[in-house]
Amino acid sequence: MKINRLVVPLTAFAASAALTACGGSAEESSAKPVTVWMYPVIADEKAATAYWTQVEKDFEAANTDVDLKIEQQPWANRDQKLATAFSGGKGPDVLLLGPDQIPQFVKTGSLEPIDKVLEADKSKFLPGALSALTVDGKLYGAPIYHTVTTTLYNKKLLDKAGITKPPETWDEIKAAAPKLKQAGVATLDYSASPETSLNLSFYPLLWQAGGSVFAEDGKKVAFNQAPGVEALTFIKGLYDAGAIPKSSLTNANVVADQALGKQQVAMGFTNTLIDAKTVNASWGAANVVVGVPLENKKRVGFGLPGGLAVNAGSKNIEGAEKFLTFMTQPKQVISLGTASNYLSPRTDAPVPASDDQAKKFEEALQYAFHGEVNPAARQVMALLAVEIQAALTGKKTPQQALDAAAKQADELLSRQR
Repeated sequence: MKINRLVVPLTAFAASAALTACGGSAEESSAKPVTVWMYPVIADEKAATAYWTQVEKDFEAANTDVDLKIEQQPWANRDQKLATAFSGGKGPDVLLLGPDQIPQFVKTGSLEPIDKVLEADKSKFLPGALSALTVDGKLYGAPIYHTVTTTLYNKKLLDKAGITKPPETWDEIKAAAPKLKQAGVATLDYSASPETSLNLSFYPLLWQAGGSVFAEDGKKVAFNQAPGVEALTFIKGLYDAGAIPKSSLTNANVVADQALGKQQVAMGFTNTLIDAKTVNASWGAANVVVGVPLENKKRVGFGLPGGLAVNAGSKNIEGAEKFLTFMTQPKQVISLGTASNYLSPRTDAPVPASDDQAKKFEEALQYAFHGEVNPAARQVMALLAVEIQAALTGKKTPQQALDAAAKQADELLSRQR
C-alpha cells in the first residue's frame, strides 16, 4: 500500500483560533480538543485531506463542545511511534488500530474499553469485526471499515503463456510456473521486505497450509511446525525457479512500482481493490482479473476491520467516544467505504459495489481471516521476517529459518508472561 507523507489538516484548529481572536462565544471557545491519528486508508493524499477536513466540519457542527483535529500519519513505523507516545503519557485521544495491534496496548493499559459506544448497534456489525477488536471480553476498537485481500491476475500475461484458467491453488501455481517462465514472466508476486506486514505475505500461506502463528494458548509460536515449513518451502521453490522475482526481497507490497504493476509477474495473492484500480490504466481494465483467495488445505485470505480506539490517558474521553459514535453510523461508514474502496463492517450499511471488480472483492470477504491476536504479534512478526529472507536467499533451509525465529519468539513470549 502506498505510504503518504504526513498531512495534518488544520481546518478545525484555524477556525477555533480565529473565533477566539475575534471574541467568539463562550460555548465556541470552551470546546474541548479531541485529536485523532488517522492513517492513509484513503490512498490518494488530496482526496484524503478533503475527506477528513469535511469530517471535521460535519462532526463539529453536530458536537459544538468538541474541537476536533484529525492528523494523518504514515503507515511506516506506526507501531514504534504509538509505543513511544503511550510510554511518554502522550499520544492522540483517538487512534486507528488493527486487531494485531490492540492486545499489546491493552496489556500496557493504554486503551479504554469502548463497549458502551456500540451497545445499541452491536447486533448490526459483522460478528468477526467485533471479535477481532475484542480482548478478554472487552471491546477496544469501533469498526469503521473492513479490508479484504485476494488474488489479482494479469490476463494478458496468462494468455501469453497459454494459461486459460487462472491458478487458484498451490498446485496450479506450480504447474503454471514453467509455462510463464517460458513466456518470459514470473508467476507470483511476493513481498519479502522486513518492513512489510506478514499478514500481506507469509501468514496467508501459513493459514492456507493449515498452520498458525501461535500455539493455542498463545505462550509459544507454532509457525515452525509442518504447515509453516510447507508454506516457506512453497515460496522458496518458486523463488529459486524464478517464479517469484528477485525484487521480492525489497518489495514492500507497493503495486504500482513493483513487479506486478510493471507487468513482470502474472499474479499477486494479497491485493486490495485499490491495487486493482491502480493497474487498470496500465494493464487495461480487461486484463485485470480478480479471483478468490488461494487454496492449499484451506482457502483463506487476509482481511481485517479497522477500529477506532480511545487512549486511556485522554483528557476528553467523552468527546473521543462521541467521535467513535459519529464515525460508526451508517452514513459515515458508507462514505468512508466509498472514498477508500474498502468494505463495510456493518450488516445494515453495505458499501455499494461500484463495478464488477468491487463485487469480486465483496465476494472474497467470506474467506477473510483477520489474523492472530497476541500482545507480542508485531514483535514476533519482525523476528520472523528476517529469517524468511534468510531462507529465500539460501542462507538457511526453511526449517532452520523457522526454528531460529521460533527460538527467539518463544524467548520473547516467556519474558512477557
